[in-house]
Amino acid sequence: MEARVRKPQRATVDGLPERVTIYEVGPRDGLQNEDAIVDVAVKAEFVRRLAGAGLTTIETTSFVHPQWVPQLADAAELLKLIELPDAVRAPVLVPNERGLDRALEAGVREIAIFASGTETFAQKNLNSTLDDQFAMFTPTVERALAAGLAVRGYVSMCYGDPWEGDVPVGQVVAVTKRLADLGCHELSLGDTIGVATPGQVVDLISGLQKAGVGVDQLAVHFHDTYGQALANTLTALREGVTVVDSSAGGLGGCPYAESATGNLATEDLVWQLDGLGIETGVDLEKLVATSVWMSKQLGKPAASRVVQALAG
Repeated sequence: MEARVRKPQRATVDGLPERVTIYEVGPRDGLQNEDAIVDVAVKAEFVRRLAGAGLTTIETTSFVHPQWVPQLADAAELLKLIELPDAVRAPVLVPNERGLDRALEAGVREIAIFASGTETFAQKNLNSTLDDQFAMFTPTVERALAAGLAVRGYVSMCYGDPWEGDVPVGQVVAVTKRLADLGCHELSLGDTIGVATPGQVVDLISGLQKAGVGVDQLAVHFHDTYGQALANTLTALREGVTVVDSSAGGLGGCPYAESATGNLATEDLVWQLDGLGIETGVDLEKLVATSVWMSKQLGKPAASRVVQALAG
């Protein structure tokens, strides 16, 4: 009888970090794309199980207006239900000062803001221009920093835009640099429609370093629309990045590209990192069990290939 492979064989490669921090986005970026509203108790249990699997950074929700993201209208209620160890970071996304007010009322310790790397997406997603979006971010970030909060900055459409096509590296560098100058401690480079290839990843990281943005400030956020997420992640790791965004089970869609398959699955990422001997602190079997449980709550199979292989 053929042996069932439950974990990868380890083979290390020079030039890669010893440890990677996984920034789990499933509860926020994943569930906000679900058609059906997920019960708040299920969301809370999902977060608890993710923490139990060893994830130490879990983006839990967003304080965006319920009209725009009704799936996350229960943000304040969710945070009341979650009790996590102090070692577990639980950032939330805030779109503006009103969102920050709600986050502060809920006692959060870390927030994230969401910027656009292109003009068209700024107009469609933020009702702003590429330049004017910073007028909205600046007071939000300044107040958050004054309150002692850590602030992450997301940059979307870093490698391609469904309306504008190719995105100039210099344009993304300029947006990212402005977020860094505002005081964002971490900058997540988003491949929002999943079109990036490894050469583009190298070019953008190199451009940011030349602009004075250290690789230690960077995180990467890849979508797997064209099957490139793991290759792009490995490329970023070779460039010195040590923070990778991913979503348990591959939860999350990409509404800006046809046939999008959503976020890089955390299990697929952990399988690769485990095989490379890179520490994450994540228990793969517990994580797979969590995604299997969540897929049952959602009534559909997990997109993660590793979940399919280990739970099938």
